[in-house]
Amino acid sequence: MKYIFLLVVACFSLSLKAQNDAIAPGEKLIYTAAYNMSGILTNLAEVTMETSELKTSKATLLRLKCTAVTYSKWDNFFKIRDLYESYVNPNTLTPYLYKRDINEGSYYKAMKYTFSHKTNTVKSVQTKKNKVDENKTVSINTGTKDIVSTLYNIRLLDYDGMDIGERKTFTIIFDRKEMKGQITYLGNEVIDTAIGEKECYKLAIGSDQTDVLQGKNNNFLWLTADGNKIPVYGKFKIPVGNGELKIKSATGLLN
Repeated sequence: MKYIFLLVVACFSLSLKAQNDAIAPGEKLIYTAAYNMSGILTNLAEVTMETSELKTSKATLLRLKCTAVTYSKWDNFFKIRDLYESYVNPNTLTPYLYKRDINEGSYYKAMKYTFSHKTNTVKSVQTKKNKVDENKTVSINTGTKDIVSTLYNIRLLDYDGMDIGERKTFTIIFDRKEMKGQITYLGNEVIDTAIGEKECYKLAIGSDQTDVLQGKNNNFLWLTADGNKIPVYGKFKIPVGNGELKIKSATGLLN
């Protein structure tokens, strides 16, 4: 299921310095994740993205939470219960804390990142089933983000100010390694979705990780061309096949 998140995220963060004018606490986006099985595109899981406010003794943070859950009829075949979350500055979406809990069949893995942007380091704790915690500090580049905050940062970009064919680069940290990629703005396109007909920004996605995305012209994402810039449709190709991500519902939008 990591490929579903990497598909969406592989187009996201850049060296973003824009203020957040698209995302507020209480937003909830629900998607259907489909995968090509024996030549038939089959709905396998539900992906949910939601935001909430968290107040600490030192600051008010925005919690960005993403979950992936297989539909019950597929649980006997391959049960997935994945959780990704990031705690960020609500104005800039700069991450401070990231957590990932993966439960896929008999496989379990947990990862926690604590960001220090002043020193460009991430303190990580990794836990696997029946294994002790493994601690490691990783150096990162300025602007590097986790997979979830990267996912939301795309919505801070000014696509109306971009030329068709213009490219942006980004870096994320995943499994303690930095991954580079790029997006290409392909212009606007009107598509039908479960939440209505939407004019969208169409993006092509690329990555330097060949074990994540296949090819430069096989992975696309559509964001609504409005103040919310929510992802409504994605199609991707990965080493083990191809699939789609389609929005089911969107509530609590800021704009």
